[in-house]
Amino acid sequence: MLKPAAIVGQVILYGAFAAFIGYFATSPTYDQIPDDVALIKLSISHLGDRACRKRTPEELAKMPPNMRAPMECPRERSDINLEVDLDGEPVFRTVLHPTGLYKDGVSTVYKRFEVKAGTHQLAVRMNDNLIVPGFNFVQEEEITLAPRQVMVVDFNPDQGGLYFK
Repeated sequence: MLKPAAIVGQVILYGAFAAFIGYFATSPTYDQIPDDVALIKLSISHLGDRACRKRTPEELAKMPPNMRAPMECPRERSDINLEVDLDGEPVFRTVLHPTGLYKDGVSTVYKRFEVKAGTHQLAVRMNDNLIVPGFNFVQEEEITLAPRQVMVVDFNPDQGGLYFK
């Protein structure tokens, strides 16, 4: 059986611990983003294109009948070339390599850019088939970012490719 002094001591210690945790959970304010800054997050996961070629009639004739697929597509995926420009200045350039043992997996990038709040010209260009020159996905917009706003640059082929939200 606990003595009344032990119970009071426990209540005091538990109360002090709860007050300590409560103070440090709310009082020291922490701002992830400064007041005059906005955040642009580049978050893309995409399968690079394949370098398929059409087989000639001579090649098809030499193959067994059950193997005569008209297109020859290797398993591995293409690297992805990605460029980001902000206000006409290059801020990010990279080549994304496919993952996986046979280089047949998704290419992924995640990057954060802290920018001053206000109006900016943002251009994102991507090529998912390095055999074809140029960029097959381009998104350029004038964006207005409020202080502490977070804007995401993503890729979805069902929505036409690159988009900002």
